Amino acid sequence: MDKNPKRIKKKDNPYSIRKNGNEYFVSFKDALGVYQEIKVTAKVYAAFDRFELDDKKEMNEFDRHIEHSEIYENNLELRSKDKTISMEDEFIQKATFEELKNAIEKLPEIQKRRIKKYYFEDKNEHQIAEEEKTTQQAINYTLTIARNNLKNYLKNFQF
Repeated sequence: MDKNPKRIKKKDNPYSIRKNGNEYFVSFKDALGVYQEIKVTAKVYAAFDRFELDDKKEMNEFDRHIEHSEIYENNLELRSKDKTISMEDEFIQKATFEELKNAIEKLPEIQKRRIKKYYFEDKNEHQIAEEEKTTQQAINYTLTIARNNLKNYLKNFQF
């Protein structure tokens, strides 16, 4: 009776192991893509079995790390929303929607797009940078310039 360990393995794991009574086998595809199966000793089988268990342990640790990182990033994101509001941000928030809309339309295209994503689509700098395949520093710089431009456009507006 064949006994194959049922495990999730790494995608790049090139072999499978199986036990048939007192015989042990390792199967794999060779360099030409031809399926091969060779009989091995119990000691070699045990070594391959240990490699698979180690792979599974490593994958679980990696998954837990990724999950923890995502949770940590989410917490950071929530905390960052509680940050103090800069003078420029407060100024922009106090502007009427119509005045603000007109001022945003005067911005250069890149500034306009990034301001809309940041303030109206509630995306953070990191998310915008990923979408636009650029750095977070570039997004930060553009938003700073855009805020200053909006402040200048709205400076004659009375609150």
